[in-house]
Amino acid sequence: MTLQWAKAPDFADDPGRALEIHAQTVRDKDNYLDSRLAPVECRACGTCVLVRKNSFKQTSVQWTTRPAETCPVFREAGSSATRESCPRMQDSIEHAVLEGILTVPE
Repeated sequence: MTLQWAKAPDFADDPGRALEIHAQTVRDKDNYLDSRLAPVECRACGTCVLVRKNSFKQTSVQWTTRPAETCPVFREAGSSATRESCPRMQDSIEHAVLEGILTVPE
């Protein structure tokens, strides 16, 4: 049995539907990647990241620099690929939430 690659439909025969999908993709990108990002500075080293809290348990962090170049914890690890996060940055994010600098939606 040969497996076939299933390509998502392109809706070439339905331009209106293609436009709707494109518009929803733009809204999704904004919602999941760009909106409500707030800068948070590490209280230990001063590195700044962009953060969004979707809930108390879920946090999105976007580094604006290479972690190994600006964060001593990542630098000491030798590669950002060997670390999932920096505990000092996580503490700074939690502090920003407690201080009301970073909001968590209800």
